[in-house]
Amino acid sequence: MSHHFHPTLLRDYDLRGRVGDTLHAADAWALGRSFGTVIARSGGQRIAVGYDGRLSSPMLESALIEGLTHSGIDVLRIGLGPTPMLYHAESTSQVDGGVQITGSHNPGDQNGFKLVKGHAPFFGADIQALGVMAASGDWDSGVGQVETVAIMDAYAARLVQGFDGPACRIGWDAGNGAAGPVVERLAQLLPGEHHLLFTDIDGHFPHHHPDPSDDRNLADLRALVRDKQLDFGVAFDGDGDRIGVIDSLGRTLPGDQLLGLFAQVVLKNRPGGRIVGDVKASQTVFDRIAALGGQPDMWKTGHSHIKSRMKQIGSPLGGETSGHLFFADDYPGYDDGLYAAVRLIRAVGSLGRSVTALHDAMPATVITPEWRFPIADSRKFAVVAEILARLEQDGADICTIDGVRVRSGDGWWLLRASHTEAALVARAESTNQADLDRLVAQIDAQLGESGVTRPESR
Repeated sequence: MSHHFHPTLLRDYDLRGRVGDTLHAADAWALGRSFGTVIARSGGQRIAVGYDGRLSSPMLESALIEGLTHSGIDVLRIGLGPTPMLYHAESTSQVDGGVQITGSHNPGDQNGFKLVKGHAPFFGADIQALGVMAASGDWDSGVGQVETVAIMDAYAARLVQGFDGPACRIGWDAGNGAAGPVVERLAQLLPGEHHLLFTDIDGHFPHHHPDPSDDRNLADLRALVRDKQLDFGVAFDGDGDRIGVIDSLGRTLPGDQLLGLFAQVVLKNRPGGRIVGDVKASQTVFDRIAALGGQPDMWKTGHSHIKSRMKQIGSPLGGETSGHLFFADDYPGYDDGLYAAVRLIRAVGSLGRSVTALHDAMPATVITPEWRFPIADSRKFAVVAEILARLEQDGADICTIDGVRVRSGDGWWLLRASHTEAALVARAESTNQADLDRLVAQIDAQLGESGVTRPESR
C-alpha cells in the first residue's frame, strides 16, 4: 500500500490543504504512517496529538491516530486546544514528538498539521521526505496504544508560573478559536479586570475570522477597549500561537514592534543577546535591538525557521511580523500567543509604562501593510527568482535570506513567496510617504516585468 499527497499539501514548515479537495482523511492516515515510521526509526515510541476547533479537525485526528498506531506508535491524545498546548505536552510529557491538527489563521474550509520531533520543529526537507516515504509505502507496522489525558489546566498554570505583573484592565478576543477555554482560565488566574470576547470554540467563526494580523478582525476588540476604557486588548488566531495587540487608544501594535518591546525586557537579563526577527520586520526594530545592546538577527519568515534559528544561535527571544513570538529566556522557546499576552502584562510592570506609553515611544515610520496577493503555487517562486536575477544584474543592495529584501536610500522593500499559501507577499518601509511611494512603484515595476499585477495597484 502507498499514498500520494497532493503536491500543494506538503509546505515548507507544515502541511495545509482544503478539506475535501487537497486534504482528505486518507492524507491524515498516511501522514500518521509516515511520521510514525520516522519516529520509530529514530528510536521513538510515543507521540502527543492535539487538534484545533475547525469542523474537520476531529475527523482528521481520528485518521491520523489510526495511521500512527498502525505504525506501532503509542499516542498521547490531549484533545481540543491551542497549538502551544500541544507544544507544552511535547516538551513536558514522555513523548518523542507531537502533531497538532490545525488550519491556523487560514479560511475555515482549510486544515493541516504542525509537527514536532524531539522538542524541535519538523519542517523543510523532512516534510518533503514524508511524501517520498508515503509514495513508496515505506512504512513500519505495529499496534500502538492510545492514552487520553486532560492537560489544559496544567498548561494554563504554566502560563502564569512566576507571574510578577500588575493588575491590568484587559480585553481578550479568542475569535471562537481554540484558545478560548485557556483565555477563560487565564481570566481566573491573573489579577486585574478581564473582559472576554468569543471564547466559545466554533469552527464556523461566526463573529470574525481568527487572524489578528488583519486589522478588520480587531473591530470588536477595539470597540470593547474603547467602551470599557481598558488598558489594552489582545486577540489570537485560530490555534492560539499568534497574538494581536491594541493599546488603550485602539491603535494596533504589529508583531515586529512587539518584538522590539519585549527586547527591552529580555535584554535587561540577557545583555548582548541575539534577538531573531523575520525578514518582513521593520528596520526600526532591528535598530532598536542594537541600540539596547543586543545583536539583531534577521531570518526567514515562518515559525519553524525562527524556532530553529533561535536554537542554532542560542537566542532568548524571537518574533515575526505576523504575531508569532518566541520566548526562550524562561519559557521553552516555542511560539505561544497566550504566553505572549501574559508576558505583555509582565512587561508593563517591568518597564513601568502602559502599553499605550510604550507604543508612543516607538519610532515613527511610514510602512505598508503586509500585502498578500494570490498567484499559482507553480509560479510564485519563479517570479521571485526572475526579479532577483534582474536586481542582481542592476547591482541592487539585496538581502536574500527569504525572497528579496531591497535596501536603498529611500528605505527598503520586500517580495517573497508565501510558504503557506498560493500567494506572493510584499512590504515596504520609509521615513516619509514620497519615498515610500517610490519604493512601492519599484515593487510594481518588477512585478509587471514578470507579468504580475499587485491587486492594490490596479
